[in-house]
Amino acid sequence: MVEIAEKASFDLIRYAQAWEDADILCEAIGPRPGGSLLSICAAGDNALALLTLDPARVVAVDLSPPQLACLRIRIAAMRRLDHDAFLELLGVHPSARRERLFDSVIAALDPSDQALWNQLRPQALKWGVAYVGKFERYFRIFRHWILPLVHSRATVEGVFAPRSPERRSAFYDACWNTWRWRLMLSLFFSNLVMGKLGRDPAFFDHVDGSLARHVAGRVRHAGVDLDPSVNPYMRSILIGVPGDRLPLAWRAEHYQTIRSRLDRMELVHGDISAAVGKDRFSGFNLSDIFEYMDLSSFEKIYGFLLDCAAPGARLVYWNMMAPRSMPARFDGRARPLIDSAALLSAQDKAFFYSAFHVDVAS
Repeated sequence: MVEIAEKASFDLIRYAQAWEDADILCEAIGPRPGGSLLSICAAGDNALALLTLDPARVVAVDLSPPQLACLRIRIAAMRRLDHDAFLELLGVHPSARRERLFDSVIAALDPSDQALWNQLRPQALKWGVAYVGKFERYFRIFRHWILPLVHSRATVEGVFAPRSPERRSAFYDACWNTWRWRLMLSLFFSNLVMGKLGRDPAFFDHVDGSLARHVAGRVRHAGVDLDPSVNPYMRSILIGVPGDRLPLAWRAEHYQTIRSRLDRMELVHGDISAAVGKDRFSGFNLSDIFEYMDLSSFEKIYGFLLDCAAPGARLVYWNMMAPRSMPARFDGRARPLIDSAALLSAQDKAFFYSAFHVDVAS
């Protein structure tokens, strides 16, 4: 993790919400009553989702203080707000009282977090707390200024009409995959533009190939192989909000469970080594951190994680464009659950990832 810490900027909110599917994450790790789970924090949504697995604790770690602040404001909000108010604060639902909700929640934060959120106050009140990140701004630019040059509002909304796979394929080929769409992909979703406006350019250091071609293939997968009508991530990108199909940590049926277990959450600033204590972890949400490392660093961190893993622990991680899977040198200490991971990957609503890995420690 030292490599990316020296190259990328961690002084801003890059992701104000999770862009990885907690449904497949939680299914991959499975119930862990009494166990300890380690999670990359990011915006905190998937760390919160892990509380539904009934662990004794979830340790959320991140190199970025602002990303940890995203989790702390969620924790403070869950302690003080009912579910409807929580969604209004996040920006999932429109709200006439967001300023009052915002002020009541940040009053419970420490001075450094208050300073951060007060700096972001105009954006948080306008868009919601879950929409103030650099990545969300990138999609907002795309949605407001670029997409209307390519498709009408009716065509965009038509993506989410329930259809059979055959009818989804026909809609995609006839209505969506136009020359304007392909031209826009090659420009706006290039490695250069994404690095400037979305992810940090350092995140592409170990990636080969065209991001635009990757996105083109994944969008077709999301529009045809998956069902867009139940996909909160695709709806958030194209419409602006997830609609009725919410990510796991935002759903009403999980709200009280997560809320009752917030005391089990521990936040740690630093790399993964800073989060490790004496006990061993029975599950790891590693996001796509291995993509940011060269192969030597990846193997080193993977071995370190195995040293911290309890027998039967699940190591869960995504790939987008840089292929990373269990290094062969650890054969005997861990094994990939190839079939299970493939089944879950086929259900992954966060469609831009090319691979999903589930490894089990021996």
